[in-house]
Order: sequence, then C-alpha cells, then structure tokens
Amino acid sequence: MISVALFNNKGGVGKTTLTYHLAHMFQRLGHRVLAVDLDPQSNLTSAFLDEDDLAILWAEPESPAWGGAQPTLTGPLARRITREAGTVAASVKPIMEGLGDVAFYEPTCITDGLWLVPGDLELSAFEDKLSAAWPNCFMGDLAAIRTTTAFYRIIDDAARRIDADIVLIDVGPNLGAINRAALLAADSVLMPLAADLFSLRGLRNLGPTLRAWRSTWQEAVLSKVPKSIPAPSGEMRPLGYVIMQPTMRLDRPVKAYRRWLERIPYVFAESVLDEPQHSEHRSYEIATLRNYQSLMPLAHDARKPMFDLKAADGAIGSTQTYVQKCRAEFRELAESVIDRLSKVRAQAVRDPENMS
Repeated sequence: MISVALFNNKGGVGKTTLTYHLAHMFQRLGHRVLAVDLDPQSNLTSAFLDEDDLAILWAEPESPAWGGAQPTLTGPLARRITREAGTVAASVKPIMEGLGDVAFYEPTCITDGLWLVPGDLELSAFEDKLSAAWPNCFMGDLAAIRTTTAFYRIIDDAARRIDADIVLIDVGPNLGAINRAALLAADSVLMPLAADLFSLRGLRNLGPTLRAWRSTWQEAVLSKVPKSIPAPSGEMRPLGYVIMQPTMRLDRPVKAYRRWLERIPYVFAESVLDEPQHSEHRSYEIATLRNYQSLMPLAHDARKPMFDLKAADGAIGSTQTYVQKCRAEFRELAESVIDRLSKVRAQAVRDPENMS
C-alpha cells in the first residue's frame, strides 16, 4: 500500500475533483483504492455519497431523508452505509472527549475495488487538539503522539481491512494542524495547480512548510514514538504536480496563462524540492488537464465521474466526444501517477527506514 495526499494551500484549483476522478480511474485500472476525506469541508465525501447516505452516516436526527425519525439500516442504503461505518470525526471523537484512543470503523464501500473513509464537518473541532499536541510530541508525551498519529492509524487500519493498493488523501487548502497531521500520514504528495500567481505563491509557502514538518517529525519526534503506536515516516515525497487548465476568457488570454505556466517548474524546484532552478524540473509536471467545466453539472446530477457520462445522462453529440477525451486524459494521468508511485515504492525498498 502506498498513500498520496493531494494538496495545495491555495483553494479552488480542483483538488477534490482530481481526487474523486483519480480514485475512480485507479479502480477502473484494477487497483484496490481507498479514498480518505481529511478536509473538514467534506466535499469529497459529498461527491461519493448522496444526501440520504450522508444523513445516515452523520446520524442527522432532523434530516428530511427520514421525516425526523431515526432510520433503520435496511434497503439500498444498507449496502453502502453499514452499522460498522463511521467518519474520521467519529474515529477521533474519543481523543476529543478525553475518553481514549482512536476508534476504528469499516471504510464505506463505494463500488467493487473502491472504498471511502468519509469526512465530517465536525472534524474541524480537532484542530485545537492537534495544535496543542504537537509541541508535547517533542517530549515523548504518549497522549500527544497518539493524537498526532491518529490520522495515520485510521488510514493504516482502513487500508489493511480492504487490502488497498493505493490510498488517496484529500486535504483542505491551508497549513494548519489538521493538514500537518494529514500530510505526515502520506508517503507522497501530489499537487494540483492552476497556472496563476496564487498557485505560485502557494508553492512558495508550501515547500518550506513541508520540509520543516518532515525534518521536525523525523528528527525530533519519531525516535520517541514507542513501537506499540504505529507511526508514519513523515516522508511526504513530492510526486509532482498537475496543471488544472482554466477556462480561457477574453479578459484572461492564453498569453497570461503561459506567463505563469512557464514559471511553475522553477518555483517548484526552488520551493518544494529545495534545489537549483533548471528546466529539467519540468519532469515533475505530470499532466495538464483541460477544463471540463461543461461536464461537471452533468456528472454532479448523474453522481458519477465525468468520463462515465452516457447519452442518458445528457452527454449527447459533441459532448460525448468531450467525455471520451476526458476518459483518455484521466487514464493517461492515472497511469503516469502509478508509474511514479512505483518508483517511490522501489526507493522505499532500497531505503526502508525512510518509508512506513
């Protein structure tokens, strides 16, 4: 199993859309995939599950899904949301309440070969607990270490239950304590970017922060973690970046887009890799995805990936050609990511102490 966090501390670049579609495409390619929603906004969860699913999963007592009465887990929903299901927030609730360690739940099965560890807006309350725990980890405080490693242990347990090949972790667009714990739990980091000034600024902030978290965890904390507590290596290897192409408009011509696109490899090398700038770092550019904005409403209504849209979903005529292009691009992207992950895994075999 190998894990990938999709992260950019600049929001609105299509991170969750990319996570959702990669999860489905990896599954189409025969991999056992676990998607993990560690963004308190829970957009990935709402992409996978409809409101009736979420009403049961979040135990919402006043949801119109069941007319104010607590539902029973029977019928079609029972195939997806079981009594053993739970969100990340439910898993860390014992830590939040000071009643114990993380609780483990069965991941939610989306389809054969694809599972979800669902998110919950209540996860945002865990931020303060994680912030307070971080400095105490340096002293070997076991409660603090259990708190900081909670996400990693939840992911590790869920992945083992389903024998996952690939874990995709969706995180929010910030550099707070939740994301620090989430990224420490990841073997590698994939960065979706827009070719604009804001993404460049995000890279300049992100790179040094990742390196600081990595070195602090590995040098000041990891040796203090007892063997009884599973802990991540904190490697967070940069896998590369994916350019999410914007809609071209008259007030933002191609020239402006190209201006920022040409600068990304150099900023990535300098800020994320901490290496001298040179053109070879364009090798970290995994793909450029065209804007599929016209397909998104259809995909949302059909509750399926854009590349699975059929004529019955409204994808007719030239739109179906667009769907086929989308499928080809995401397949190529997924295969490229798998190739890079195989290299990360091979490096881990050669250097096992630097990988979990």
